[in-house]
Amino acid sequence: MAFNIFSLLKKLPFIPEKKFLEWYPPFFLMRVKVLEVKDNGRIVRLKLPLTIFSKNMGNSMFGGYQAAVADPVAALVCAKLFPGNEVWTRSQYIDFQHEGNSDLELYFEFPAETEQQIVNDLATKGRSTPTFEYSFYRNDGVRCSKITNTVAIRPKGYQLRREVRKSGENEKEKRKL
Repeated sequence: MAFNIFSLLKKLPFIPEKKFLEWYPPFFLMRVKVLEVKDNGRIVRLKLPLTIFSKNMGNSMFGGYQAAVADPVAALVCAKLFPGNEVWTRSQYIDFQHEGNSDLELYFEFPAETEQQIVNDLATKGRSTPTFEYSFYRNDGVRCSKITNTVAIRPKGYQLRREVRKSGENEKEKRKL
């Protein structure tokens, strides 16, 4: 099993939750600051600084930085609220609405109705795939990016059943074209 510093940090009870998130390796490298974590992670505010490394050619926030910060937020909160499950980001879509020409603040709020739906799904289906919407805001309060993030919550050891295509089938399809 590969070494995972995040798993190690999770086991240290004396690390405050804010520092735990700031030390999450991608966040640490992007200098993300945790402004607020409330209600067991149901409300999260992060600051993504606009730096020489995070600027694109237009001197605004590079979309990849926003994607990298937004990606794990919902999954990390779901993993905390629904322990004993495997949790990962299944898909993410970002609508870049305005230029991110300042530090950006990510605001995530876990809706109570979504939490109840997850509880119901886990009880009836044994898995859940909720979708969350949250946003990045500029210093002037303008929403610059809207994130739509879908999380997979599955029981430990869950195996996705996919059809495996045999290599000969590809050749047959190519010949038909």
